[in-house]
Amino acid sequence: MYYVTKRIEISAAHRLSLDYESKCSSLHGHNWIITVHCRAAELNKNGMVTDFTHIKHLVIDRLDHACLNDILDFNPTAENIARWICDNIENCYRVDVQESEGNTASYEKDL
Repeated sequence: MYYVTKRIEISAAHRLSLDYESKCSSLHGHNWIITVHCRAAELNKNGMVTDFTHIKHLVIDRLDHACLNDILDFNPTAENIARWICDNIENCYRVDVQESEGNTASYEKDL
């Protein structure tokens, strides 16, 4: 099994739709650290699991310096963002989304 990991830092804002009072319901931003984990039993025709540039395009080009509520069609919690990234990157099996020091959400596909 081959593995690759890409760590990306972005800045983005969001507001959460919650069923309780929270400061997070107001627009606010984070310096997010997103770690994308991919694997494959065989390398593709280019000798890669997944091209790092493809990961960068999805995460940085779509999410960096954006209001996530304007881009994503779901409540942009760290958990939901992790799943969305994982579902949209070839061979991705796990994504960790750190929205602030000490607050990280992960999504991992079932094997």
